[in-house]
Amino acid sequence: MTKTLVIAEKPSVAQDIVRALTPVAGKFEKHEDHFENERYVVTSAVGHLVEIQAPEEFDVKRGKWSFAHLPVIPPYFDLKPVDKTKSRLNAVVKQAKRKDVTELVNACDAGREGELIFRLIEQYAGGAKGTLAKPVRRLWLQSMTPQAIRDGFENLRSDQQMQGLASAARSRSEADWLVGINGTRAMTAFNSRDGGFFLTTVGRVQTPTLSLVVEREEKIRKFVSRDYWEIHAGFHAEAGEYLGKWFDPKWKKSDDPEARADRVWSHHQAKDIADAVRGKAATVTEESKPTTQASPLLFDLTSLQREANGKFGFSAKTTLALAQSLYERHKALTYPRTDSRALPEDYLPVARQTFGMLAGSGMRHLAPFAQQALDDGYVRPSKRIFDNSKVSDHFAIIPTTQAPSGLSEAEQKLYDLVVRRFMAVFFPSAEYQVTTRISQVVGHSFKTEGKVLIKPGWLAIYGKEAANEVEDGKAGDKGQPLVPVKPGEMTHTEFAEAKGLKTKPPARYSEATLLGAMESAGKQIDDDELREAMQEKGLGTPATRAAIIEGLLTEKYMLREGRELIPTAKAFQLMTLLRGLDVQELCRADLTGEWEFKLAQMEKGQLSREAFMQQIQAMTEKLVKKAKEYDRDTIPGDYATLSTPCPNCGGVVKENYRRYACTGANGAGEGCGFSFTKSPAGRTFETAEAEQLLRDRRIGPLEGFRSKAGWPFVAEVTIARDEEAGNYKLEFDFGDDKNAEESGEIVDFAGQESLGACPSCGAPVYEHGSNYVCSKSVPTAQQPTPSCTFKSGKVILQQPVERAQMQKLLATGKTDLLDKFVSMRTRRAFKAFLAWDKEAGKVNFEFEQRESKYPPRKTAAAKTGAASARGTGAGAVKASKPATKAAAKKAAAKTTAAKTPRKASTAAGKAPSAQLAAVIGTEPVARPEAVKKMWDYIKAHNLQDPQDKRTIVADDKLRAVFGKDRIGMFELAGILGQHLA
Repeated sequence: MTKTLVIAEKPSVAQDIVRALTPVAGKFEKHEDHFENERYVVTSAVGHLVEIQAPEEFDVKRGKWSFAHLPVIPPYFDLKPVDKTKSRLNAVVKQAKRKDVTELVNACDAGREGELIFRLIEQYAGGAKGTLAKPVRRLWLQSMTPQAIRDGFENLRSDQQMQGLASAARSRSEADWLVGINGTRAMTAFNSRDGGFFLTTVGRVQTPTLSLVVEREEKIRKFVSRDYWEIHAGFHAEAGEYLGKWFDPKWKKSDDPEARADRVWSHHQAKDIADAVRGKAATVTEESKPTTQASPLLFDLTSLQREANGKFGFSAKTTLALAQSLYERHKALTYPRTDSRALPEDYLPVARQTFGMLAGSGMRHLAPFAQQALDDGYVRPSKRIFDNSKVSDHFAIIPTTQAPSGLSEAEQKLYDLVVRRFMAVFFPSAEYQVTTRISQVVGHSFKTEGKVLIKPGWLAIYGKEAANEVEDGKAGDKGQPLVPVKPGEMTHTEFAEAKGLKTKPPARYSEATLLGAMESAGKQIDDDELREAMQEKGLGTPATRAAIIEGLLTEKYMLREGRELIPTAKAFQLMTLLRGLDVQELCRADLTGEWEFKLAQMEKGQLSREAFMQQIQAMTEKLVKKAKEYDRDTIPGDYATLSTPCPNCGGVVKENYRRYACTGANGAGEGCGFSFTKSPAGRTFETAEAEQLLRDRRIGPLEGFRSKAGWPFVAEVTIARDEEAGNYKLEFDFGDDKNAEESGEIVDFAGQESLGACPSCGAPVYEHGSNYVCSKSVPTAQQPTPSCTFKSGKVILQQPVERAQMQKLLATGKTDLLDKFVSMRTRRAFKAFLAWDKEAGKVNFEFEQRESKYPPRKTAAAKTGAASARGTGAGAVKASKPATKAAAKKAAAKTTAAKTPRKASTAAGKAPSAQLAAVIGTEPVARPEAVKKMWDYIKAHNLQDPQDKRTIVADDKLRAVFGKDRIGMFELAGILGQHLA
């Protein structure tokens, strides 16, 4: 009988599909890597299992990052397995190649990236032919409820329907590879021309996004605040007091972006106006009219991320993770990675069901509003909500008909946000009475505005939070009811004053505002509908924007301070370079937004893949050519002048593209030759840091440096006199304190308080330079020749080791669990204790012992084998209780096989533990044989760290044996000894 293979993106989704299909397709049997019944085989990836790479003959290996090898534009792309998921890939491919599997269903996430994950797996499984020659259909899910999954299987899309999305997915992947690889290598080659290795990463979307942040920061830095004045007056009417603000009724917009109708640029003029009107009578005219305010549109992912950042401070990455959990795990929200803010026109019945669920839910703060909407007939057709023309492959994010339970606090906040927005869009508009009052005093006009909420409409759902927005202004501001003035009544100007203020620079980007700028490719658009029209030309997609921002933070192009995103010196240096090279596509967000628009056209079948890739290749060639052919000494840019003079000649020190250099006494000459690099070991000095270094001759310790091999390190930086050269030079000080040992310079610990006794020799331990040292490990007056070697850094792998932690290590042998270590090989943060290792005679890492959540699975055969090794085979067969005669026969056969005496004596062998038996089998073994079998397993599953073959990276089975995620090869024998009884 033929079967259909369903490939989901994650194991949890595969399980949801199995649960949904069981009632209609029959019970599934669970296997190690898949589920199966008479009609379906269901398996899953774990994200990307395959990635693209240049074919061997076209690839340029890391390290050969010179212009001689660029550009790299392969005629086609090979595929390679992602190392850490190779076993999962093999399992999926094995199912795809089965003879009885005659059709594939792509059940990966319903978007561009999900399409790519499946297409690359299918291509890899096809081998040299590149295709399995098996028909493909697409499961397209908007919701993860069981009924939505069953409906999806009833309406599978054809492979032909998905060709546009598949082409866009491959093109996006290949375009990012071409621009990222060539751009990064070209800029790195350019920046490393003078020696060293200065990694300079660029990306097709990442770099134009960074340009938005840099341009905003440049405006802030160049901003010159100006003084201006406003004239505020208080008026007395029969019914009471009201305030007004002077304005010029003849004012028109000009070239001055800071000019306003209510601003006066001269204190003298402002004071004259205040003096002229004070104590005078005023005639009053006013206009009052009703106005309405509709609720905001439904959420797409970007607007949800912006709202959650503004309200709760959630990062875009956090919001996406929460929304994905509410969609996938709790089945409470529809598909989150959407760019649509409308619903399909046939979705009205589902919307009513959702209101019914909300009305009957335990959410007391929202259920009454859901019931009100049903009772008053608010849930009805509206083009603003239901519009097929505004729905792409996905519709807006709304709650599903399934009420969630067990939400975390953060998940509950986000769910409430979506539910309120969903209900609000169906409620009537809020109604206000807006009054504009003009008070005229001796030829001067004062404006007073009042806004009174008449009917709250949708604002009722938000309660006090919304009421405050319109009612908490100061008297005379919008949001305040005004005291009445009778027709023809003259009021009296009680007081008038000129209030001095200053213009403010534009605000820095937060994640919320940067997401908005990415959505509109940098164009300042506040209107929801206009932004929606622009978003096809935005930077990235809703699904990728969070990752782009996180990537810029990881690469230290930006820092997050509170809610502000601040570009670093490294970011300014990159933008200076790209502008100097005139690489417009990576400098201007709107140009790169065009590429995203073209990908969207390709999805709709309106643009060919070939045409798009030709444009990307041309852009790549141009980028490399401009960097390669640039022949001037420096890049033009807006550079700083330091206030500290040159230490060599007292001249002016100025910044250029690569260095801070002396420019002579007048700041315009050759200077004396003193200079220091801006980016030692790949870390770029901020201007303030360069100033401090020049002033104090020392700064640090600073993080973020990288060795030539790419390892991160921490060091102080000094400017030291080089007597031989007759000038100063920049040096790293690692705080190694070897100079004291080698020179025999006496160290005096007098006045210092000891941290505790040295674990090696018992002498007192003190702070010394960048280390904690035993007093007998350096020359002292009491002991000129060191006799101990104990020394431990104050910063280890970027983790500061506080004094209290060293005291604890000396007293107890171990620190608390520290969580800011950064691996030199993987660049990943990790947690560990620092502990005294007596055998090694030094401080070492000690990792948390993690117990597996699940006991090792014991099959009947495994139980039988283990029992046989203990000499109790018959009892084990009985205990296994085979369900059928066939199973009993099979188990008995295995028992017999297990009981067959081995040729070699087992006298020297020891029985492996259950955890070890799951890897090497159940037969007794000597330790050397166990080590050999373990290495066979490690190599077969490619579990050695590719950057350090001496480190073993555990999979699930090995983690149960090791008790941790990674071990060194020399630990292996000792650990296995603990598992051999």
